Amino acid sequence: MSHKVSRRELLAHGLGAAGLLAAGLPLQAAEADPAYTRPDRSKDAPSLPVAIQRCESYEPPLVRRALDAALNLVGGLRPLVEGKTVAVKMNLTGGPGQKLAGLPPHRTYHVHPHVVAALCAAVHDAGARRIYLLESHYSRKRPEEVYAAAGWDIPMIDSASGGTVSWEDTRNRGRWPKYSRLKVAWGGYLYPSFDVNSSYEKTDVFISLAKLKDHAQAGVTMAVKNLFGMPPTSLYGGDAPNEETTHYRGDILHFGKKKVPAGVPGEVEHAVAVGDWRKRVPRVTADCFGARPIDLAVIDGIETNRGGEGPWVEGVEPLAPRLLLVGRNAVCTDAICCAVMGYDPMADHGQFPFQGDNHLKLLARMGAGVIDPAQIEVRGVSVRQALFPFNPQRKKVVHPLSYRRPFAVSLG
Repeated sequence: MSHKVSRRELLAHGLGAAGLLAAGLPLQAAEADPAYTRPDRSKDAPSLPVAIQRCESYEPPLVRRALDAALNLVGGLRPLVEGKTVAVKMNLTGGPGQKLAGLPPHRTYHVHPHVVAALCAAVHDAGARRIYLLESHYSRKRPEEVYAAAGWDIPMIDSASGGTVSWEDTRNRGRWPKYSRLKVAWGGYLYPSFDVNSSYEKTDVFISLAKLKDHAQAGVTMAVKNLFGMPPTSLYGGDAPNEETTHYRGDILHFGKKKVPAGVPGEVEHAVAVGDWRKRVPRVTADCFGARPIDLAVIDGIETNRGGEGPWVEGVEPLAPRLLLVGRNAVCTDAICCAVMGYDPMADHGQFPFQGDNHLKLLARMGAGVIDPAQIEVRGVSVRQALFPFNPQRKKVVHPLSYRRPFAVSLG
């Protein structure tokens, strides 16, 4: 079943009401910013269908059926992955250390291993040659050890992939002889290019496997924001350059207190002021997507949390929307995710839920994808049927310094 919802209907059903509430960013300052004087290519942005499916639990058969149904609604996997190498960027922000309301990370703020297994099985069954599972960690242990310690069944995922999985820690150069330099298509809002672990380049197909969540700085975090974890901490962490780092990206990417090491591409000329995370975080997010576009977005919204990206944010609570969302255009997919969460993806910069720049709006301006839900075809469950308001009443914006534990754990 296919659905399109008018913008008037979205607003009437509460999907955009929160977006009318400003979060304090002066719009005059935004209008004067050089980032907004570039040619607006939003009218030429593509609009690709997004599939929504219900999934009542993380029981493996249910996850596989719902995922297959969603994938088939957007054209299937075989034409995309057959005979190819596939890289999957997972969202495991903050590492496996903290529970949320007594629940393990994969029940709240991490993608669930059963969704990982289902995706690996689907990609393998569609004829992929090899699968890279990517994430940047704060540990020198092998990724399999990190995940196993968090309760993941590693042999189950290896088996689901038919033995084609390679687990990659992208916090540094890893097994590659050098970094890959990925240029931002439009020259960058903040960074013109990024030096990254070559797993992001040495692949034919790139999938963002993300969580349906709020974010204390970016407003929301789905497929696009998931790429904030792509720049390696060895080059963008507080102790860079350091191939053995277990540090975080806050000093460089979030706050701009430090510059990148010599030889790594620095900020563009109209760099944002030091400490201005309201602009820095969304712009880095947009630039990451411009450097490494996503071929397929898969969003785990079966169980998640609201109020922030993890338990280090004050007031975060678990939720169970029981949804899976899939799309070939990650910007369109994230826009529909916003609508399902009860937010207006077209909200202006500084309007709730976007505490600063709206990274989806930045990407739409560059022609990366449509963000008006009325212009995006939704297949399967409609937005109205899937609607699960995360924040029916606007809540106080959380400043990073009010986090309950060090900001170092919040990266994705």
